[in-house]
Amino acid sequence: MPAVTPRGFRDILPTEALARERITGIVRECFSKHGYLPVETPILEDRRLLSVGSRIEDSPFQLFDADGSLLMVRPDLTLPIARMVSSRMAADDLPLRLRYSAPVVREESSLKGQPRQFTQLGIEYYGNDDGDALPEVEVVSLLAETLEALDVPAWRIVCGSVSPLKALLAHCSPSKEFKEGVLSYAHESDLVSLDDLVDSADLSEPARLALHQVPRMSGGSEVIARIDSLLQDAGVPEEERGTQELERFVSALSELDAAGRLSFDFSIVNSFDYYTGIIFKGYAEGITASIASGGRYDAVLANFGRPNVASCGFALSLERLQEILGEQGESGVVSSHVSLAERPLRIAVPKGSLFPDAVRVLGEAGLPTDKLQDLGRKLIVRDGDVEYVIVRAQDAPAFVAHGGADCGICGYDSIFEANHDLIQLVDLRFGGCRFVVAEPRSKAGAAEDAYRWRGSVRVATKYPRITQSYYDRIGQQVDIVQLHGNIELGPIVGMTDRLVDITATGTTLRENDLVIVDEVMQCTARFFAGPAAYRYDGRIRSLAARLAQAVAKD
Repeated sequence: MPAVTPRGFRDILPTEALARERITGIVRECFSKHGYLPVETPILEDRRLLSVGSRIEDSPFQLFDADGSLLMVRPDLTLPIARMVSSRMAADDLPLRLRYSAPVVREESSLKGQPRQFTQLGIEYYGNDDGDALPEVEVVSLLAETLEALDVPAWRIVCGSVSPLKALLAHCSPSKEFKEGVLSYAHESDLVSLDDLVDSADLSEPARLALHQVPRMSGGSEVIARIDSLLQDAGVPEEERGTQELERFVSALSELDAAGRLSFDFSIVNSFDYYTGIIFKGYAEGITASIASGGRYDAVLANFGRPNVASCGFALSLERLQEILGEQGESGVVSSHVSLAERPLRIAVPKGSLFPDAVRVLGEAGLPTDKLQDLGRKLIVRDGDVEYVIVRAQDAPAFVAHGGADCGICGYDSIFEANHDLIQLVDLRFGGCRFVVAEPRSKAGAAEDAYRWRGSVRVATKYPRITQSYYDRIGQQVDIVQLHGNIELGPIVGMTDRLVDITATGTTLRENDLVIVDEVMQCTARFFAGPAAYRYDGRIRSLAARLAQAVAKD
C-alpha cells in the first residue's frame, strides 16, 4: 500500500517549510518586541484536568496511559497555557506576557476535507483585574501590528462581546431552558431558529426586540450605542450591559477605528462558558475563514482556581496565513487577491423545486435575475455585479462553506445535514416541508417490540444527522441504515423498523400504506452565508436585510 499520511495530516516539504519559517519569524519578532516570552506545553494533556477550565467537545484523539489516566491531544493552546499559569505562576509574576508556536489537533469529518492538524501562533496576557485596564486593547493592537507586518491584504479585525446577550438573558429569560436555547442557537449562528424561539416565548416587547436585533447588530462603532439603547429599554442595568467596556475599547483603538480596520459584529459570540467579554476575529479579503481568533476569558483561570486574573489572547492560523499570503510551497497553489470592488457577489442558487421561488425573492430584493429566466444548462450565470452558481440544494452549504460562493439559498434540512460553519440569516418562507417518522400500517407496534428486544430501533433514511438528532432528543438508541432512494422500501421489506424522510403532502406514504408516527422537524428555505464573507462583505448584510423586507411583505 502507498506510504501516505493519515487523513487530515500531511508532510511539509522544504520549500513550504521555508515559507512557514519566514511567516513564523515575522510573527515571533512582533510578539517578542512587546515583551511576550516563549512557553511550551505538552502535546498530551490530562483530559479531566483540562476540562476543569472549560467544556471540551468530545475528541477521538484520546488514550489511556499505563496509569489508567485519560489523556487527550491538545485541541488548542489557550487551555493548556491557562492550566500552566494556574499551577506554576504566582500572583507576584503578574502581569505575564506569553507567546507560543505549536501544532494542535482537532477532529474533522472525512466528508468536509479539512485538516486535522494545524499550527497556531499566539499570545496570552495575564494581569491583575483592576476593573479599569483593558488587556484587550494591548492584545488587539498587537494583532493589528502583526497583520500589518505580514502585509496581509485588506485585513480587518471584527469584534463582538458575549456580555450584552448574557446580560439581556439574565434579566428577561423566562426559563433556564429558554436561556440555554438562545445561547445554543447564537453559538451555532442559527439566527432564524433563535428568532422562532424568541417569538414563542412570553417576553416584554423591548426584550423581544433586543433579542432579535443584538445578534444581528453589525457595522462601525456606532452600533454600540444602538445596543446600549436596546438593553436600556429592556431594563438591563447600565453596569451590566458591557457597552461601557466596549466604548472604552473603541476609544483606546481610535486610530484603528478611523482607518476602517476595526468593525463590530455581534453574531461573533463563540463559547459562552469560555469567553467572558470582548471577542474578536481577524479577516482578510479572499479567504473563507478567519485568520485569527481571540478574546477575554477570565472564567477559564477562575475555573482553574485563580480568580480575578484578567486573561486575554489570540491565535493566528499559520496555514491560513500561508493561503492569504500565497506561500504554500510545493502545493503549487498561490493565492491571488481580488478586492471586493473587482469581483461579483457570488450566490449559490438551488435548482429543482426551490429554484423558481429563489429567483423570485432575489428579484424582490433588488437583484438582477433576467438571465436566470432562461437558464438552459448553464452552471454559472453572471448578471451585472452578481454571479449565480446553480447547484443542488443539498450542495449549497458546501459551496458556501468552502468558498465556492459567498452566500446561498437552500432548505433548512440541507443546512442541518451538512453541518458546516454557516450563519443562517433569513427564513424565506417557501419550500415548506416536514420530516416525519413512518412505519407500515400493518406493523403497528412492531418497532416498540423490537426496541424492547434489541434496545434500539432500526431506521432507514437519507438524512443520518437529522435522524440521529431526533432520536437523541427523544432518548432512544437508533441504528441508522442510510439509503439514497426509495426510503419507503426499508420498513416495507422488513430491513428496518421505521423510516425518517421528508414529506410535503404525504401522498407517497399513503400509497405505500405507511403511517406517520411522529414529526421530526419542519423546514423552509433559508438564506445563509459563510462567516468570513458575511462579516467582511457588506453586500451580504445588505442583501439579507432586503430579503427579510421582501419576505415580510408577502
